[in-house]
Amino acid sequence: MMQASDFIKSINQGKMTSMQLGIIAICWLINMLDGFDVLAIAYAAPTITEEWQLAPEKLGLVLSAGLAGMALGALFIAPLADRVGRRKVILWCLAIIGTAMVVTAMVNSFLLLLLARVVTGLGVGGLLASLNTMVAEYSSDRRRNFAISFLQSGYPIGALAGGLIAAPLIPAFGWQVVFIVGGLSTLVMVAVVLLYMPESLHYLLAQRPANALQQVNQILSRLGHSAVAELPVLQGKTPQASIAKILSASLKTKTLLLWLSFFMSMLTLYFLLLWTPQIIVNAGLPKDQGILVGATLNAGGLLGMLLLGYFSERFGLHRLIIGFFLLAAVSMVAFALIDASAMVLLFLAFALGFFTIGGMIGLYSVAAELYPTTLRNTGLGWGIGIGRLGAILGPNVAGVLMGIGWEQADYFLLLALPLVFAMISTYALNRTRVELQPV
Repeated sequence: MMQASDFIKSINQGKMTSMQLGIIAICWLINMLDGFDVLAIAYAAPTITEEWQLAPEKLGLVLSAGLAGMALGALFIAPLADRVGRRKVILWCLAIIGTAMVVTAMVNSFLLLLLARVVTGLGVGGLLASLNTMVAEYSSDRRRNFAISFLQSGYPIGALAGGLIAAPLIPAFGWQVVFIVGGLSTLVMVAVVLLYMPESLHYLLAQRPANALQQVNQILSRLGHSAVAELPVLQGKTPQASIAKILSASLKTKTLLLWLSFFMSMLTLYFLLLWTPQIIVNAGLPKDQGILVGATLNAGGLLGMLLLGYFSERFGLHRLIIGFFLLAAVSMVAFALIDASAMVLLFLAFALGFFTIGGMIGLYSVAAELYPTTLRNTGLGWGIGIGRLGAILGPNVAGVLMGIGWEQADYFLLLALPLVFAMISTYALNRTRVELQPV
């Protein structure tokens, strides 16, 4: 009788098929819209601050509200995919994000804006782990790291597109336009997923929902394989995913080190992503210059993550991540200490994005290697969720420090330290890694 490993052998060891590439492309499009949706508030922030007269502390709360929702979504919605399916959670989260984005454009008070951003974050946080899991499980062993990096490249491209759209449209139509564009585009992806994205083959084999055999045969047909009469017999009872499982004796050290790497890297990264446009404006440059510097930071991140994924097979994923975090910390120090012209600011922003975003994105591939498929969404979701706690802390710390009068050089130097801690924890994690377990 055919074994479970026979079903996925063509995925793990074979050439990537058009079906697999199509799934990765859909996940990439969704992640691109996530980048647009999350960073839309950063590009709208200068105009909202001016119209609503928001203090730095309140703006910090607005910028962090979506991140708070993302943390909750990653911790409590993402793990549901290990039980109910990756595709189903993706559909739920797309509907939540699209609706919340459209509602954001209609709010007229600080509290409602906070609530809308939290709900948007819930959807994004619940979605991201499933996208990574789908890409990891439908990629070959050889291309998995690059495929995950490619998936994550959608995020800065979406953020970059947000900047390019926001710069001309906000002055003409108001800050609300970016949320309307993002929300409606996200809702369109609900139909795309319904029509073209299958469930994870790994999930179907491990959890056996009611129509598992039918779905498996549909997937095998699209992969160019013959249908099977029955599914292979499971060896023992499939364990239910839980936080206790990823903190079991065999996984506890790996999990905690992964959490620390995510937390520290996201703390600094989201300070950069969400505050950079406003920092440039505070320095006396025009709003469009602030948006341009923010977009440049994301452009650097795009190139960084793609090159990290491409070269990971040759130089080693962990080694590259460690190097990226070190150079990101150096770039933060340079940004703090150099009295830069506009052109140098753009170069430093590009370097910060290249190394900080590139290094953090590499952790998604690391997480995919740590956990078996029955725990993959739970493990990755909790890693992302813990990271989002750092992402919430970073922008708020920056807002408080600005509010009490800290100079730019001082808080940039302080926020370079978490990148050093992320580098150290990733080095330690490298010494405890295990190979990807497909089922």
